[in-house]
Amino acid sequence: MIDIAREYRLSLPAWIDDELAEVPAVIPDRADRMRLVHRLADRTWRSGDGGPFAALVAEQDTGRIVSVGVNVVLASGLSGAHAEVLALALAQTAIGGWDLGAEGVPGHELVVNWRPCVQCYGAALWSGVRGLVVAGAGPELAELTAFDEGPLRDDWAEQFEDRGIEVTRDVLREEAVAVFRAYRAALDAGEVTVYNARGGST
Repeated sequence: MIDIAREYRLSLPAWIDDELAEVPAVIPDRADRMRLVHRLADRTWRSGDGGPFAALVAEQDTGRIVSVGVNVVLASGLSGAHAEVLALALAQTAIGGWDLGAEGVPGHELVVNWRPCVQCYGAALWSGVRGLVVAGAGPELAELTAFDEGPLRDDWAEQFEDRGIEVTRDVLREEAVAVFRAYRAALDAGEVTVYNARGGST
């Protein structure tokens, strides 16, 4: 019989418990939800788990936090271990189903510290979320972090809207850029790994 891997596992890093210890279960204000995302994004790269990215899923109407995700590509050795993927999967686990917009389920929104890359774009489209909240969507991420975000469509936001997913942009944009600038300083000092697969890590 062929010997193949039969499962894989993704999990949040152990430090997440400390970061969430004082966080309330409900965060009504979107800006406050984004502040939490920025804090987690900064922590995950400094901890060596992955790139400077984090996300959370919250109920749109109440602000109840359903899940959080951080980038753990380096910690897991899996290229798909992006923050949005973890946050969405953990939210789906929490509600017991693949559709975060199913009938009888509260509307959910994905809050992330920049426009999703091509992988997470698809994951968000198919997740059932009813809202996407991003800190920014411009070229700063690629310029500062050196990550290849992939060939995303120019009308990416309209594609979400066409599918009934409300897009909210520029929520604490400068705070997101500040995290990327800190990451860039570490990159220039040779202290972090950019895991673009095309040419190997740099």
